[in-house]
Amino acid sequence: MSTTTMTPEQRVSKVFEILQTGNRKEHVSGKVTQLDHALRVAQLAMNDDADEETVLAGLTIDIGHLVSPSMVNADGVYYFTYQLIDQAGNRSAIDHGRLGADYLRQLGFSSKTCELVESDVMTRRYLSTVNPQNFVPPLTGPVGHITYQPSSLSPIEMRDFEKDPLFKQKVQIRKWSDTAANTTEVKPPVLDTYRDMATRNLLMSMKTLY
Repeated sequence: MSTTTMTPEQRVSKVFEILQTGNRKEHVSGKVTQLDHALRVAQLAMNDDADEETVLAGLTIDIGHLVSPSMVNADGVYYFTYQLIDQAGNRSAIDHGRLGADYLRQLGFSSKTCELVESDVMTRRYLSTVNPQNFVPPLTGPVGHITYQPSSLSPIEMRDFEKDPLFKQKVQIRKWSDTAANTTEVKPPVLDTYRDMATRNLLMSMKTLY
């Protein structure tokens, strides 16, 4: 079914089906699944009284690990668009933040939610530049053995990033994400907890567009 003919409820169901597949995929931390991680990031955002767009960004922060570029652009001219350039100048892992954000944009989610999702890799780079002693795990590539180690930002990139209106939210989501990757004690709420919230996000975004 084309996304243009899907109702908001059907679009949310599609996203939740994809997130549910993360129950069978281990997070890069090796301590939780992708689904558990998503639910824990969203829970941390809720606990800190984040707005709904930010909570949903936390829930979908790693959806780019669960979708393929062909799900965003079926024409075939897409793969290099999402590849990161490593420190040696080689194309390596997929930029899951950008891929995930484009997938959510295609479905009609709000610009704020999508921008927060898209920033994941850049925010990792920012935080590792601010504190080089922070351990930043490499990003795993599409075939499971290619990795990308985020490089430091230049002073100009640092200033530009810090001027971003969503700077604080982007950094906070990254911190929630790191915490969620290492938190296994408390069981998070189930995925359906966020269904109405996601539907509201889509309806709000569509109302803004039309």
